[in-house]
Amino acid sequence: MELRVLKYFLTVADEGNFTKAADILHVTQPTLSRQLMELEEEMGTPLLIRGKRSVTLTEEGFLFKQQAEIIVELADKLEHTFTDQKDIICGTIRIGATEAIGGRTLAVYMKEFREKYPNIQFDLYNGMADNIKEMIEHGLLDLGLVMEPIDTAKFEYVRLPQKETWGLLMRKDHELAQKESVTTEEIKQYPLIMPGREKAKDQILHWMQCEERHLNIPAYYNILSNGALLVEAGMGCAVCLDGALALHADPNLCFRQIIPEQVTRSVILWKKNQLFSQAASLFIQTIQEQ
Repeated sequence: MELRVLKYFLTVADEGNFTKAADILHVTQPTLSRQLMELEEEMGTPLLIRGKRSVTLTEEGFLFKQQAEIIVELADKLEHTFTDQKDIICGTIRIGATEAIGGRTLAVYMKEFREKYPNIQFDLYNGMADNIKEMIEHGLLDLGLVMEPIDTAKFEYVRLPQKETWGLLMRKDHELAQKESVTTEEIKQYPLIMPGREKAKDQILHWMQCEERHLNIPAYYNILSNGALLVEAGMGCAVCLDGALALHADPNLCFRQIIPEQVTRSVILWKKNQLFSQAASLFIQTIQEQ
């Protein structure tokens, strides 16, 4: 199995059409079709459903696509790792980040680092903490910015100083919007749109002293911008952090701090005992020295 053929397969899967994929890959359609038929023979199962005008994936094709994406991503990262030259620090540093006010600190670190090493590039990925941790463990990301609570057993990390406060995001015409802050007992009476991450959800339920089944939870969100859309539509109020909210200003919504005050912090983490590129190693060293 060649890396080139995996890229052929992924392009066909993304485009859903042999003709478009062949144009993108600069190969003939018969060549592309033959290569993928040979791939299916090698795998011992059909990966593609060939229609008259479009191509879709079989169930095995979906599974194969997920693994092929990881392999191609790792191969690209390996290539970037060895672009570092002896006298010039260059290459790509891949960072995953959740929505947090700590992202502003990370952005400053990145700006200052690139001023010192102008041949460096950053590749940013936005997602949930659990996804970011998994990608770091598989070598798809070098570092991650995530919110506590987080299991750091497999990681080295630096805790950022900014405090982030839990509160309730609501429409300005909501009855609780007239208050300066809200209590955990008050918010239990309303539909709550909750973070989808298990550790964050468990933390919230702990300080609310409540079981999940006793709450009216119409939806979960992984990125606050999605949760904010549901709040604006009137589905409920979102339990969220003020740091994430600062990145999504909306004139129709307001934030009220939950009392007693509940706070958390963000951390920048990376895998223990990992062999990094020269660029990533220097960036980690820079973060540790802050």
